[in-house]
Formats: sequence, structure tokens, C-alpha cells
Amino acid sequence: MKALILTLTITALAATAGAQTIGQRERNQQQRIAQGVRSGSLTPRETARLEREEARTRAIVHRDRVDGGGMTAAERTRAQSRLNRTSQDIARLKHNGRGR
Repeated sequence: MKALILTLTITALAATAGAQTIGQRERNQQQRIAQGVRSGSLTPRETARLEREEARTRAIVHRDRVDGGGMTAAERTRAQSRLNRTSQDIARLKHNGRGR
């Protein structure tokens, strides 16, 4: 029985170890955008678009955290979906062959 509990605990910890919080993902995406600007793989227009997208997500997350004392599971899921979409946009725009 103890072995089973230990195995389940280790499995749960391993599953959450790779998961990033919303704040961590936002910081990571900002770093990716900044790297794209430095390397020249993002044009000023693409950068502005990504920054607007990030700002909208931050505003939504802030509003969700403030109203009701925290984020519900549905709000976290919606925020993660927005971050997924932004992440895909960053990758697509950084590798579309356009540059400064």
C-alpha cells in the first residue's frame, strides 16, 4: 500500500513539474518575442501585433483574478488556450521568412 501511494505521489509530482503557471508562460512568451526582435525575425508590425495579443491576455487574466477572489478552472483553461494561440502565433511569425 505504501509503495502504491509513493508511486502515485511521484507520478503526480512528475506530471506537474513540467507545467508552467500562467505568469511563467507570459514571461516566457515575452522573452521569445524579445529574442525575435533582437534576431530580426520579427518585423515591427508583427511585434506590435504579438504585444497587443499579450496585453489582451494579461488584462483578461488580471480581471479574472480580481473578480471573485481567484481564477476558476474554466477561466484558467481559457487563459491557457489564449496563451497556446499566442505561442503558435509567435512561432509562425518568427519563422515566416519575413524580417527587418
